[in-house]
Amino acid sequence: MTMQRHPTTNALRAVVALAMTLLALSLPAKPLRFASAFDPQSMDPHALALLYQSRVVSQIYDSLVNRDREFKLEPALATAWKMVDARTWRFSLRPNVKFHDGTPMTADDVVFSIERALSKTSQRAFQLRGVTGARKVDALTVDVLLSAPDAVLPEKLIFIGIMSKAWAEKHGVTQPQDFNARQETYAVRNANGTGPFMLKRYEPDGRLVLVANPHWWGHGTKHDGGNVTEVTYTVIQSDATRMAALATGEADFVIDPPFQDVARLSQDKRLKLASTTDIGTQYLGFDQARAELETSDVKGRNPFKDLRVRKAVYHAIDIDSIVAKVLRGQATPTGSFVSALVDGYLQELDRRLPYDPAAARALLKEAGYPDGFSVQLDCVNVTFRAAVCQAISAMLAQVGIRVIFQPSPSALFFPKLTQATTSFFEFGWIPTTDPWSMLNSIVRTWDGAGAGQFNGGRYSNPKLDALIDAIRVEPDLARRRQLTGEALRLMSEDLPLLPLYRRKINWVMRPNIHVTPWPNDILELRFVRID
Repeated sequence: MTMQRHPTTNALRAVVALAMTLLALSLPAKPLRFASAFDPQSMDPHALALLYQSRVVSQIYDSLVNRDREFKLEPALATAWKMVDARTWRFSLRPNVKFHDGTPMTADDVVFSIERALSKTSQRAFQLRGVTGARKVDALTVDVLLSAPDAVLPEKLIFIGIMSKAWAEKHGVTQPQDFNARQETYAVRNANGTGPFMLKRYEPDGRLVLVANPHWWGHGTKHDGGNVTEVTYTVIQSDATRMAALATGEADFVIDPPFQDVARLSQDKRLKLASTTDIGTQYLGFDQARAELETSDVKGRNPFKDLRVRKAVYHAIDIDSIVAKVLRGQATPTGSFVSALVDGYLQELDRRLPYDPAAARALLKEAGYPDGFSVQLDCVNVTFRAAVCQAISAMLAQVGIRVIFQPSPSALFFPKLTQATTSFFEFGWIPTTDPWSMLNSIVRTWDGAGAGQFNGGRYSNPKLDALIDAIRVEPDLARRRQLTGEALRLMSEDLPLLPLYRRKINWVMRPNIHVTPWPNDILELRFVRID
């Protein structure tokens, strides 16, 4: 496929230029220079389901629903919704909404976008399990069709960005980019949403520029409140260089300051820190599908299929020391697979197995590995995550598990996760407040159709699958929480993953910048005000 190198089409570029002119005439310039270690990697709203992409693409592409300042569900492109029967949800669409190229948004675009998000190459398909399609009722009404009742469907529509059907057809992007195949499509570097910000330019691994959409439907409503006119998003992977950009005035806001600098930054009167509790959790995962690990000196067996080995890894990790020394106290050790912000959380499951190297060695011996074994640990090469992985590697070596530490850039790491080509891996997951999506994504049996999309170890437990599927269709909230508790207890017993810690989210910025910290680590630009 021919690579599209121009930043936008001539028509859309003209619209963006006009918008910038209108903003210049009506508003004082309020630019925000945003620095992060991570590149969003693609502007295709359905190609990826990674935080680093979502925090950018969600500013460009509205969804039917969103979250308010308190992180509660709120209407967005849909103004209302209701169940019309057991297998149909009806959404009333917001009138007079326009895409960034000036064309009106209609029910046809919503139907197209939902069906696109269900496509084989979509990494958002996992959210929509049980959705069989969408149907236009009239120009401003859409029915979402289900294979079974789903009491919390609206919650699952966050980050299902609505695209222009005509624009997608014109540019040959009716299917999402195949990110794992490193496919290059027009939608990777170009965008046409309805959101509060429009894409001006995207240079992968370099710089991305967004400009405020003066015709956004939310201006002057409770959905708004910010005054940013342009955002320059710069990728600076080096911690020291990223913080130097803030110190020298080249950046105004850093979303991922190094943990070791947080205490110092909190005392710096030239800067301001915003903090909140992370709704997500960091985990260790294991290949539990192959008969033999691909990156181990053990032949003919897969140690991680044995629960005793997984428990040995758990006992070998002193997570309290890692949080204190590596993460400088900017995290909370956890034994729970979900945070207290997720519905169904059980405090009783937040207790970790104790750090006990002797117990770890005894379990390895009992499992038939008295001399331990070697294995490769895959990790994203971001400073704090790599440092945690190195600390874990050293601790495992003390009980005989010889770790080959392999840090990789996110563009290489995440395909390993989604394609299950890693033996042992560290990753994080930021769920919604509803537990089903997380459970379906990371521990349900992979089926190639959305379930287990991020189950990198291809763990499979029919009993857990049945609980996860029951949670999806259970309409009674009390019963749903009971089922969630059963699923979380089963996971605590079987350890498909090892929970490690939850980060404390810290954002650092200039004192004249006012933000609304969300626990999913996304800076919602529509709320940002600059004095």
